[in-house]
Amino acid sequence: MAGESPEEAEQQESSQEATPGGGGRDPRLSVLRESASSSASSSASSAGSGAVQVDQPTAVFKSLAPRAPEDDTPADPAAEGEGDRLRAAVAAWVATGDQPSETAEGTDADSESDTESASPVSGDGEDSAPAESAEASAEPEAAESTDAEPAKADGDGESWFAARKATETEAEGSRADVTEQGGTQADVTEAERPTEDESDSEDEAAQADPPAPATPAAEAPAADEPAADEPVDAPAVDQPTAVFKAVRPPVVDQPTTALKIPPTPPAKAAESDAERTSQFIPLRRDLPEAPAPKATPQPRPKAQPQPQPQAKPSTAPVPPAAPAAPATPASLTEAERTKQQPMPPLPPLDLLAELTNTPPPPPTPLRTAVRRVRIWTPLVVLLLIVFAVVQFVRPLPTPALTLSAAPTFTFEGGEMTMPWPTEGQGAAEVEGVGSLGTYGVQKPAPIASVAKTMTAYVILRDHPIKGNQTGPEITVDRKAGEQAKAKDESTAQIKEGQQYTEKELLQLLMIPSGNNVARLLARWDAGTEAAFVEKMNAAAKDLGMTDSVYTDPSGLQSTTVSTPLDQLKLAKAVMQYDVFREIVDMPNLTVDGIPGRIENNNNILLKPGVRGIKTGSSTPAGGNLLWAAYTVVDGKERRILGVVMGAKDAALLNDKLQLAIDYSLKLIQHAQKDVTSAAVVRKGQVVGYVDDGLGGRTPVVATKELKAIGWPGLKVGLALTDGGKAVPHAGKAGDVVGQVSIGTGAGKVSAPVALQTDLVEPGFDKKLTRLG
Repeated sequence: MAGESPEEAEQQESSQEATPGGGGRDPRLSVLRESASSSASSSASSAGSGAVQVDQPTAVFKSLAPRAPEDDTPADPAAEGEGDRLRAAVAAWVATGDQPSETAEGTDADSESDTESASPVSGDGEDSAPAESAEASAEPEAAESTDAEPAKADGDGESWFAARKATETEAEGSRADVTEQGGTQADVTEAERPTEDESDSEDEAAQADPPAPATPAAEAPAADEPAADEPVDAPAVDQPTAVFKAVRPPVVDQPTTALKIPPTPPAKAAESDAERTSQFIPLRRDLPEAPAPKATPQPRPKAQPQPQPQAKPSTAPVPPAAPAAPATPASLTEAERTKQQPMPPLPPLDLLAELTNTPPPPPTPLRTAVRRVRIWTPLVVLLLIVFAVVQFVRPLPTPALTLSAAPTFTFEGGEMTMPWPTEGQGAAEVEGVGSLGTYGVQKPAPIASVAKTMTAYVILRDHPIKGNQTGPEITVDRKAGEQAKAKDESTAQIKEGQQYTEKELLQLLMIPSGNNVARLLARWDAGTEAAFVEKMNAAAKDLGMTDSVYTDPSGLQSTTVSTPLDQLKLAKAVMQYDVFREIVDMPNLTVDGIPGRIENNNNILLKPGVRGIKTGSSTPAGGNLLWAAYTVVDGKERRILGVVMGAKDAALLNDKLQLAIDYSLKLIQHAQKDVTSAAVVRKGQVVGYVDDGLGGRTPVVATKELKAIGWPGLKVGLALTDGGKAVPHAGKAGDVVGQVSIGTGAGKVSAPVALQTDLVEPGFDKKLTRLG
């Protein structure tokens, strides 16, 4: 039709499709119009002749709030009557929902009046003129139309409204079916919710043609009275009808609302014999069974009320929702817990009896013993196996040589008697063999120039001279040159500025016994004489000279004291230097820069076998001599060391020194005569054995004759050693495994020893039984 808006045309088409027969009105709306016309007739009769007849929008039904229990009690009779009338109208509408609607197009005056008020353009094709009052009331109506539902429409509008109601009814039925199948109201609501495009198109229509202000249903003219019969003071103007928004279904009193009954859980099937829970019955009667806990019934979860969705009118069929998965009972979601109380542990036999359902035999001593043997035998066997393996893999002990021959040997002929002096003190020994004896008090005493032996030892220790070397050159200082002119002490005639080698100064120190040379060497070595004295005392301590004290490098001071045994220790140490032995064996000396030949004060050096060492004499010390002599035994030289101190049985000092020399010569000659050798170990003699540490012994024999150096009555000791090499665990007969020796130092003699039989490793039995 000309002048109709697109929304008007769509509403008419949809109403025709929804009405049975293709274009008739829905008879279900007649009940609603009867109730509305009764209220509108009173307002139409009261309208004056001077009022202007204007098409008013139809009354709308607002959405009702959810019904509460207190709503069933009517507040007043008027409100109760109105509610009964509304429920009757809804019931009639539902009853005629499935009946074919009658077509009465244009026969009812009420529908014509509704059509004029609902359509923006009249049926005759006249253009509607906008009114200022209608425009002014468009905004309130737009706000109210969003929540209101149209109740009346004439012509095609009524058919469209009936079609929408029919669609809602079908949607409600679909929702009820979906709900019974386990679906949710949210699925249906989402399907019926208006899309964004439809909402936008409705809003644009409302802005383009604002609806007329809504009037209460009581003031609106009756729909069944024609507008032409009413008195009109002004020409009628067609007002644009309000745009009908999507109808929201009421929450309460819906014809399709159904209460869903929760599904009845299936009856529990009878338990089979295989599924029946067994009950534990103890075999022992003295252990009462713990009472089984009572099962606590699980409360059934309450059904949550489903919210009513706001459905959008739609002609499209609603697809059925997928059925929801059945809920799992709460009793099956948590782990099953054991309710039975634990039993105390049982003895092994009682536990075995319960497992085999056989009572244990009565205990007897024999059965108890057998049971213990069966229990402990495997454990003992296992321990023995572990012990055997450990014993077998343990490392073998280191073999050792053990002396089986006599550990000592005594020379024949009785004890030797030495010609000891009757004064002073002294001592003598064969180096490496033993002591020839001592005489005197053996107390610290002044030693005079014998102290120069320690000075030479410190110089050679710090500045050694080897082979043909002579050592560094040393310049004579002023002090040494001035001291050379002293008349009360022995000096060397050296001058200031002269240069002498270390060896030459050592010769001037030991042969003419120059005190000035001793002080010169001390200053050259340590810087000062006091510092050098400290070094002399430190050296004495290192040699074990516990009774010796040095206060000057020359021995002139009487505070420099020592003992015969300490001097023998020093003599053995200093005689190890070749250059020293060469110097002390010189009877005289010639040195460049010193006129004449220098004679040695030790005049016994010309006697056979006498080779030093140093003389010393002073009033406090008397005559002193530290000497060294040699004797030949079995074709080898053996060194004899001795000292004589405190010879004073003479008037002059030189006579006292000569007296000490004479005493020493007698001792030297007697020792040279009596020192001899004797066969202590014969060739092939068993002197010991190899001990493997596990009880095995392999004998060893000397490979040659062993002779010891001694004198009559001397007792010497034998020692069987490995010679610095480890003894093997196995070896052949004749293999050298060590040596047998007698004596120490220069007088030590030794002979190799070899295995008499094969040396084998310990057997498994010995390894297994060893405990250490």
